[in-house]
Amino acid sequence: MTNSPLSVTRFRLIFSFGWLAVIIDITFLLMWYGWTWNVALIDSAISTLILLLACLLMMNTLRFYTPGRQRYVNILVWCLFLTGVWLLLSRWLLLLSLGRHEGYILFLNHSLIIRACIGFLLLGCITLISVLWFNWGEQKENEKRNADAEKLAREAELFKLRQQMQPHFLFNSLNSINALIGARPEEARKMVQQLSDFLRGTLKKEENQFISFAEELEYLKLYLEIEKVRFGHRLSTAMEKDEKSGQLLIPPMLLQPVVENAIKFGLYDTTEDVTIYISVTVENEMLKVKVQNPFDPETASPRHGTGFGLNSVKRRLYLLFARTDLVETSSQDHVFTTIINIPKHESDHH
Repeated sequence: MTNSPLSVTRFRLIFSFGWLAVIIDITFLLMWYGWTWNVALIDSAISTLILLLACLLMMNTLRFYTPGRQRYVNILVWCLFLTGVWLLLSRWLLLLSLGRHEGYILFLNHSLIIRACIGFLLLGCITLISVLWFNWGEQKENEKRNADAEKLAREAELFKLRQQMQPHFLFNSLNSINALIGARPEEARKMVQQLSDFLRGTLKKEENQFISFAEELEYLKLYLEIEKVRFGHRLSTAMEKDEKSGQLLIPPMLLQPVVENAIKFGLYDTTEDVTIYISVTVENEMLKVKVQNPFDPETASPRHGTGFGLNSVKRRLYLLFARTDLVETSSQDHVFTTIINIPKHESDHH
């Protein structure tokens, strides 16, 4: 339910001064017609206060029931009805209060048409303002509900995307642990410990929409250590990063699927050693992460590098920043390159 316009202090002051001005204006108008100031003031006060009550009744009614666009004629009928009730009630009270003054009854009867027009005009203006106010309030509430619904849907989709990434990596790691248990039990135990630390950290990060890049980088390094246990000497990484990047904010678990994508399409189709290059820079207040992996054009196609991992990253960045140009991919000289641009978040530390 939308609050009444009178709940706003500024409107309440304007409303009060407006009606006070009406009383003063009618008082001077009646004095101009020759009535004494006390008669004019009583007439003005009684007429205006009863009309004020009619306006308040209309405002309160519209607060609980606003006719649809096709039923605005109902409002016109209400205004006409309340104007008639106001006219009859004010005439009765004015006759009781001022009927003893010579010539007043005749003056009152002759002025009923003018009084009715003025009353209908004022009541209509207040009604129009009330309709606009309540429609505006209802529109704001609808927009807020829609925004809340969109936010919940966006957060649910972001959560689903993050959850989809973990089983994929977890199954690969468990398969690798299973393969290492018999031949290299020490490495298997090490990988279990690293996997436990990694999953513990990622579960904590699920609570945050953004984390510092330095924190994200620590978990990426832990992930790479797990992968190095899986692939041994065949996998190596080289990283260059801007010192200013550590305090910038980044969505959690954003880099892991990109690096996993690079490892998958750099190592799975070849038996040679592979180096994954990671470059981190800050350009135009935007964090820029470049991941490069070599590939064998005879056994792998670079377009395969745009699978679920990169698509999930693109979707997450779109949901967070409403932009579709934040992920770039290219291949040249048997090297597949993924560039992720992360806009500066408003809570970034300086």
